[in-house]
Amino acid sequence: MPCSPDEEYCEHLRDGTAVLIRPIRPGDKAKLVEGLERLSPESRYRRFLRPISSLTERELQYLTEIDYADHFAWGALAVDEPGQPGLGIARYVRDPKDPEVAEAAVAVVDAAQGKGLGTLLLRRLIGTARAHGIRVFRAWALAENRTVIEGLKALGAHLHRDDALIRIDLDLPETFEGSPLAAALRAAAGGMPLEPGR
Repeated sequence: MPCSPDEEYCEHLRDGTAVLIRPIRPGDKAKLVEGLERLSPESRYRRFLRPISSLTERELQYLTEIDYADHFAWGALAVDEPGQPGLGIARYVRDPKDPEVAEAAVAVVDAAQGKGLGTLLLRRLIGTARAHGIRVFRAWALAENRTVIEGLKALGAHLHRDDALIRIDLDLPETFEGSPLAAALRAAAGGMPLEPGR
């Protein structure tokens, strides 16, 4: 069943941190700005595939004013911290030429990496995408990011080289729990297996 912008879930990370997972809303622009500041330059580069220090107003509008069907994003907020800062986002954007394919990306602030947040966000994103008829996630990785590329290749991802980037197409599992993708994410708890998106 498709999600509404008002859906919310309280989850706990492996270290016990309470997080609120909910869809991104238009009022989250300041949280995105703060979240970007909490990403290291390396994490920003891996997420955006280019050096980035800030987001323009147009980018903020694009990232927060979504339609919840063709463009969807789950955000995670730190429940027990003042102001509930953002900890991570998982997003997909449907390919207008192929409605069963969506470009996907996951980003988690450095302080929250390795605690299972990326997996929680990706689980929600896969369920939402499948409810909207999406069957394949597409992501992009730097060719030098062999750990991510080899891990996804082992899961049956289809890889296509495009200069310094690798396009990764991954069929979405019917259910996340018990899937090879879920097992791989648990095994790679110290990394960000599907972070590369654009």
